[in-house]
Amino acid sequence: MFKILDRYIIRKFLGTYVFAIVLLLAIVIMFDVNEKLDSFLKAPLKATIVDYFINFLPYFANQFSPLFTFIAVIFFTSKLAGNSEIIAMLSSGMSYRRLLRPYLVSALIIACCTYVLSAYIIPPANVKRINYTNTYVKNKRVDYGANIMLMVSPGQIAYMSRYDNITKTGIKFSLESFDENKRLVSRLTSQSIKWDTLYNWRVSDYVIRDFVGDREFIKKGIRLDTIIPFEPRDFLISANDHEKMTTPELADYIDRQKMRGVGNIKSFEVEYQRRYAMTAAAFILTVIGMALSSRKVKGGLGVNIGIGLVLSFSYILFMTVTQTFAISGMTSPLVAMWIPNIIYSIIAIVLYRRVSTQ
Repeated sequence: MFKILDRYIIRKFLGTYVFAIVLLLAIVIMFDVNEKLDSFLKAPLKATIVDYFINFLPYFANQFSPLFTFIAVIFFTSKLAGNSEIIAMLSSGMSYRRLLRPYLVSALIIACCTYVLSAYIIPPANVKRINYTNTYVKNKRVDYGANIMLMVSPGQIAYMSRYDNITKTGIKFSLESFDENKRLVSRLTSQSIKWDTLYNWRVSDYVIRDFVGDREFIKKGIRLDTIIPFEPRDFLISANDHEKMTTPELADYIDRQKMRGVGNIKSFEVEYQRRYAMTAAAFILTVIGMALSSRKVKGGLGVNIGIGLVLSFSYILFMTVTQTFAISGMTSPLVAMWIPNIIYSIIAIVLYRRVSTQ
């Protein structure tokens, strides 16, 4: 299926991509150690290596995968052009469309790896990394909540005066159930409630009032183990919680929170759309990089790398700005995450047509 030329370009592309990742990660490690040295000295060495760095490096590499892809394309394609290898390929009758094929195959491999990592592998690893930073660097975890109210299921409203996530205990809890006509049919109140696992809760000093017609039935007790379809992460939302969820978990969480009327889930929606947008970026930046560096230019490799770095960093900056717009509510997460891809797709098409007709 692949000719020798295809395998040669794919090997060069992926090899340069991996080399760029290793090189930049080495630089990142030095800066990170310098910035967090005091925290690393306080933490156990094993925790720093196993819980932080082993999980941080794949996370960082995947976050900037479009940058590494672009640098790899610019670097090795400029070398091919500088050695007149591309001129020889085109002189043999090969079209630019045919030349682009191994580039797109390489981009497909990178895109698949990027998506699998971001959707399924990195989120569980982020749990350990974020727990480490919360413990030894800076605690961004939300452990307390006050005046918590949310719809746990259709027709059921829960309220807690205060919840402590360290002891897993809430005080002054109530659960009200309504029928389809929005009439109150049951109300559970308790002095305290304790979370066990998943949806298992234990209420203490409780009173249950059931309303049937004009009659009221009251039941009191000291302790009751019950299932209520919500858990602490549904109302205690920390800064990095969206990074801990796989893509299916993220989609399910967003749907449940929307159903409950929770408003502060923009970061989760942005993360969900970002994972798909970053996957598509591999193809867009590959085409731009190939179109920019496939011709010899005055100044050689340095000019192409400079242009490539400007474009790749502008792409990342653009995505960061639009992400801020989405979180602030100025635009939807879908639009915010895909605007950079749409604009840079247009740039890719213009550059490709321009270079292919020269």
